[in-house]
Amino acid sequence: MPHPAMSPNHVAVITGGASGIGLAAAMQFAGFGMKVCIADIGAERLAEAAAKLASVAKGGAADIMTASVDVSRFDDVAGLETAVQKRFGGTDILMNNAGIGPDSNSFGPLENWQRILAVNLWGVIHGTQAFVPHMVERGRPGLVINTGSKQGITTPPGNPAYNVSKAGVKAQTEALQHELRNLPGCQISAHLMIPGHVFTALTARGRTEKPPGAWTPEQTIDFMIARIDAGDFYILCPDNDVPRQLDERRMLWAAGDIIENRPALSRWHPDHAEAFAKFVKGE
Repeated sequence: MPHPAMSPNHVAVITGGASGIGLAAAMQFAGFGMKVCIADIGAERLAEAAAKLASVAKGGAADIMTASVDVSRFDDVAGLETAVQKRFGGTDILMNNAGIGPDSNSFGPLENWQRILAVNLWGVIHGTQAFVPHMVERGRPGLVINTGSKQGITTPPGNPAYNVSKAGVKAQTEALQHELRNLPGCQISAHLMIPGHVFTALTARGRTEKPPGAWTPEQTIDFMIARIDAGDFYILCPDNDVPRQLDERRMLWAAGDIIENRPALSRWHPDHAEAFAKFVKGE
């Protein structure tokens, strides 16, 4: 059975909901009989997504709401919360999912750093501050699902701005759950979604066919729902190439860099390549 928040006539709000993981979640929630609001940028993309959602929603188009929102702007997100209250009466599930990933390195481009942090990290903070106090006041079981990344935990070389943003999402979500569980009478829980390799517009980089190792957004959302039902806070998703055991070894090695005082990102350091390979194998 899905979590009680995923009940007919309850309300889900999903940022970055016009495609990928966000749209897959919206489709699943609409199929449960929920009222769904997707927030994104691009009127055409929103209209196409809304038509798909209306085709599975129990109440058709009446149960679907779209909003053009830039999550990096708090006023946009606060306005979204007000609009959802007026249309549907409040929010039971908030999925802070909007994310971008233009290339970056430690020396720039500065505008890429600014935009990635504004969307990926500040978007989650804005969603939390605009929606969650009202969700608590609603007095019903509810969920806050923040989309993080394994890159926010193991921080591999290649796109430090993205890694920093997702590391921030991890820390923010952990703090939020701690605060919620210590709030008397609160029925809201927070969860950190940690996808594996998922074939979406963000990860496709020009490819039109899903790589064999990647999961579909639908597989990822099915896994997310099952793990929320099981009570997981860290929703660590595998994919067709990377099982959970491998993720765990990579994360343990990353933490070990601090404990063992190894070089930064020693997993990619030639002096530690052999030791890492043995560690992954459990040797």
